[in-house]
Amino acid sequence: MPSAAMTMFPAPFLGSITEVCIVTPDHRRTMDGLLRLGIGPFQVFDFTPITVPTRRFRGLDGDFELKVCFAKQGDLVFEIMQPVSGKSLMAEWLHEVRFPAIPTAAFNSSVVTRRSLTIPMVMKRNNKEGIQHIAFDCKNIPMTDRKREMQARGFPPAMEGVWKGRSGTCTFCFFDTEATVGTVVESIHFSDDWEDPEHEWYPAAPKE
Repeated sequence: MPSAAMTMFPAPFLGSITEVCIVTPDHRRTMDGLLRLGIGPFQVFDFTPITVPTRRFRGLDGDFELKVCFAKQGDLVFEIMQPVSGKSLMAEWLHEVRFPAIPTAAFNSSVVTRRSLTIPMVMKRNNKEGIQHIAFDCKNIPMTDRKREMQARGFPPAMEGVWKGRSGTCTFCFFDTEATVGTVVESIHFSDDWEDPEHEWYPAAPKE
């Protein structure tokens, strides 16, 4: 029988980890380091207004541009993100730690006891890089349901967008979890007709 403490909290729904992302000011240096560990090769993409025409950041239209690199390691994807321009969680990660005044009462009060507000605070990170977010599949429920569930738990979208493939789209959403858990939670959905857009391979494409 579950304890009284356990019954206070919502049931898990994040599902499986699909991706781990390192944010860096130098994507090539980070790729070189991971290649030495046997992780790679990497697909290298540009997130721009053309490739990601729909962008939102903290509830407003976004202007972020990123260099994004992917390497598969078994069932897990290693991602590297380098901020290029605009406001983004990745730029914040390199330069500051944000502790916004989020009421923990944003949780469903019938499930979780209300507590006081956190104090707004920004601390300089001094260009420290590292693992900035972890992506979960949320058991492949529709993205609208993922957002609704995370919002109910007190974690609204902080940054989101729609990435265009050669065909199909990829919808991604980063939730505002850093102040509470120390890292960002992301969820991603690829359409059934997804094909990778134009990209480069580093250091070279894998052999067929």
